[in-house]
Amino acid sequence: GILEDKNKLMTLHFKQPGDLLFLIGKSVEDISSSEYLYSHHKVKYSPAPYFNLDEEFEVQALVRKLIDNQLINAAHDVSDGGLFITLLESAMAGNIGFNIESDSDIRKDAYLFGEAQGRVVVSVSPDQLDEFIAIIADSDVEFTNLGSTGGNDLIIDDESFGTLEDYRNSYDSAIANKMN
Repeated sequence: GILEDKNKLMTLHFKQPGDLLFLIGKSVEDISSSEYLYSHHKVKYSPAPYFNLDEEFEVQALVRKLIDNQLINAAHDVSDGGLFITLLESAMAGNIGFNIESDSDIRKDAYLFGEAQGRVVVSVSPDQLDEFIAIIADSDVEFTNLGSTGGNDLIIDDESFGTLEDYRNSYDSAIANKMN
């Protein structure tokens, strides 16, 4: 698409510690065709992940409205690798960790690694929270308060999943390790 106003350019990296993290869009218990299902469970063929075109349209329209109103600091769609990889990519790009709570109604592996479409992680400054909530509550789009940005650890349900350095070292040396 065309970016008509460069002041409304949105990036995926976390900008500051203490921002609140929200998942915009519907969470479903689905690991179909995910990297997780293939790499961890060795299932090569499975149905496509959950996707609803009408829901996707509503999510994208809402995110655009939030960007237009300058109410979010970062936005990153959930896709390959699921929610955990989305959060990790934003954390690594901004060099800021996160602390989130998963949804107890959905299996943890499906919540973190399912690749159902129509979801976007956004970060919001606490001072913009009221206006942000007013806009998303006025929509029909589901949303979840995940937690917040900060620190160097990646914390899920009060458990450390490692540090940014741990993941950065693995990421930066992956190709070299495969070639050895």
